[in-house]
Amino acid sequence: MGRGGVAIAQPLSTATFASATASSGEKPLFSFSGTPPTNLGVKEGKLLECPSTPNCVNSQAPNSNSEHSIQPISYSSTPEQSLANLKAVIQDLPRTKIVDETEDYIYAEFTSALMGFVDDVEFYLDKTQNVIHVRSASRLGQSDLGVNRKRVEEIRAKFAALEA
Repeated sequence: MGRGGVAIAQPLSTATFASATASSGEKPLFSFSGTPPTNLGVKEGKLLECPSTPNCVNSQAPNSNSEHSIQPISYSSTPEQSLANLKAVIQDLPRTKIVDETEDYIYAEFTSALMGFVDDVEFYLDKTQNVIHVRSASRLGQSDLGVNRKRVEEIRAKFAALEA
């Protein structure tokens, strides 16, 4: 208590903050999850286009659209084994939930550690091109500071290690 019985707020120390994060059991401290989209999935061999905001990447976006374009993930094993490898990579990442999957599609939600922002990430295994198309988009906000692109590249690297 300060003078006159007024409580004085103490700054949150780094140790307190770190323990609050660590004790949260991999759940975010806050939750800004937004509403799950209802228009995801593969339609005529295509994933949904990215919105105009920069917080989305899509391997089916035109190469001329450098803000949203990203290379698909190549695979060399059977389609079934590749999807199993991809699923293993996804499940190994923190704060990840597979929402839907079929023989050629996986839809997962990735939740950020601190604020609980949810990104919707889709994977479509295209057997005709031997690639896995990917779309990763933030539900809320404008910019993601490159988080979706970095996530796809991390998944690509871990997947390639399993395919080798």
